[in-house]
Amino acid sequence: MTTYDNPGQFLDGYAEILADAAPTGRRLTRDELNSRRELGARAAASGHGWRVLVREHLVAGRAARPASADPDSVLTVIEQAMDAFADGYERAQRLVVRQEEAARREFIDDLLHGRGDSGHLAARAERFGLRLSRVHAVAVAEGPAKYDETDPVPRRVEDALFGRFENRRILFTTKDGRMVCIAPGDQGEVLTHFAKQAHAATEGGQVAIGRPRSGAVGIGHSYEEALNALDVAQRMGFDDPLLRAADLLVFPVLARDRQALVDLVRSTLSPLEQARGGPQPLLDTLTTYFDAGCVAAETARRLALSVRALTYRLDRIHTLTGTNPADPTHRYTLQTAVIGARLLDWPGRPL
Repeated sequence: MTTYDNPGQFLDGYAEILADAAPTGRRLTRDELNSRRELGARAAASGHGWRVLVREHLVAGRAARPASADPDSVLTVIEQAMDAFADGYERAQRLVVRQEEAARREFIDDLLHGRGDSGHLAARAERFGLRLSRVHAVAVAEGPAKYDETDPVPRRVEDALFGRFENRRILFTTKDGRMVCIAPGDQGEVLTHFAKQAHAATEGGQVAIGRPRSGAVGIGHSYEEALNALDVAQRMGFDDPLLRAADLLVFPVLARDRQALVDLVRSTLSPLEQARGGPQPLLDTLTTYFDAGCVAAETARRLALSVRALTYRLDRIHTLTGTNPADPTHRYTLQTAVIGARLLDWPGRPL
């Protein structure tokens, strides 16, 4: 057995302290207590378990106790020595935990934002339970509040996730106030369960899942897709608890050429600004009309209007814009412009 593997090395000077202090029952000196703390810290850094170290102290204490010393004095010295040793051990453990957490946060930031060498990321990923050679998908949960890993909501979601999928290669964290889960792309049930738990724990929050992607760069792309899906949902007024980036691909395509989208909205919808009360009521009418599958009766019901009043609004839109919502040849341009207005937050934000 090497010296490193021997827990007895962390009892250096313990027998001498016991032999000197126990006969008189004196308190340990500052130097004696500091020596115990230093040995406790070294024991923690070396990875030795607390149970083994306690047993070694008790065995050594029994062997080294002076025969003439009062038992209470012996126990008092052992108590002081072990208390100082435990203090050093616990401080070192807290430092290791903080360092480990800092390394974990740095790795997650590099992974989600695509920073660092792929090979180095892959080596670090194994330490945190991921195999970057596999395809992964990222889910992001957003609630009414911002969370970090010390909050009860993320802890509850994490416990539920790992309680069911204990042996899966999953990474759970919080970032920018949201909860993030990374899982193998062929294990959709993991992210679906995460979404269900996050929605319940946040009392109605939304969860977006990016498309499965390969490699370290792919995880970053999947994460960005999930964030974009949440942004699109907010702009478009989608209240679905679960959003899949694959189902919303048309929106980033439309938003990719912002200037073209601005031109489309301006040329198609800006005439609505001439309407009494501004463009918003007519824009809301178009949004509801398209969401209702262009069925007039259903649109009127959703807007709490008569069909006649709805028809008047649609005619007014036709008159102002020159495009007829009921005409299939005009409908695609008009509907695309309405989607663009929602993505651009028009008319609330000037074009």
